[in-house]
Amino acid sequence: MTATTVSRTGNDHAVGSQTGDGHAVVRLPEIPDPSKVAPKDARELSKLFFEELAVLEEGTHEYQYVRNTLIEMNMSLVRYAASRFRNRGDGEMEDIVQVGMIGLIKAIDRFELSREVEFTTFAVPYIVGEIKRFFRDTSWAVHVPRRLQEARVELARATEELRSRLGRSPKVSELAALMNLTEEEVIEVRLASNGYNSSSLDAAINGGEEGETALADFIGAEDAAMELVEDFHALAPLIAELDERDRKIIHMRFVEELTQSQIGERLGCSQMHVSRLLSRTLKRLREGMLTTR
Repeated sequence: MTATTVSRTGNDHAVGSQTGDGHAVVRLPEIPDPSKVAPKDARELSKLFFEELAVLEEGTHEYQYVRNTLIEMNMSLVRYAASRFRNRGDGEMEDIVQVGMIGLIKAIDRFELSREVEFTTFAVPYIVGEIKRFFRDTSWAVHVPRRLQEARVELARATEELRSRLGRSPKVSELAALMNLTEEEVIEVRLASNGYNSSSLDAAINGGEEGETALADFIGAEDAAMELVEDFHALAPLIAELDERDRKIIHMRFVEELTQSQIGERLGCSQMHVSRLLSRTLKRLREGMLTTR
């Protein structure tokens, strides 16, 4: 039967295992501010704390003390990894550090002394990986699948390699051969890359003597079909107010595209009568449309 005990003596935490045959206690230092521990000391202390973390029961107060101390002692690793992205704004740097802390915690939870590797060597890839994942998930203006995000980087490398080798911009077929993709997949990656950056339609563009103009002035156009949609919405209730015969005439003339003579044959009246009925109905609808506008 083995029981783990933790006790505090002076400025130390005593963490160890007690068995029926004897009592072994390992003293862990109580660090007032673990985040200010020098890197060299942090390496030595981390090894000691990892040894104790391995024998403690997860979820206990003692386990949390050792784990939290490891996190605070190794925060310098997060700051080191985040410094690679110092060109980002101060506001975003705070996010980068927070994301890097997630990587540090994952590294602590997965590290084993049996790996015979320094914790710093093990942890930095976890931290940098979380930061890169953060940029991959938040830097795109339009959300695209993860595989296309990753393929965009590969496409950029392949394009640069072939441009240097060939002295010109590579063809899609050449990129496909180098990347071991089909031409359709290369085109898909290229199209997805357009979602990485975006510009506001209200972005100002220097217009010279005429002053600044908006980007929207140069791209896009009014869709004529939009006005047609509005007309349909305005016309629908007016047609609903017509009697059955007038609605039938409108349908035969403009949906079935029958002539007035053909309509007259169906209704059993003359072409002239159909013409008068149609003119009266269209006038009514036209006046109703002008009123609703």
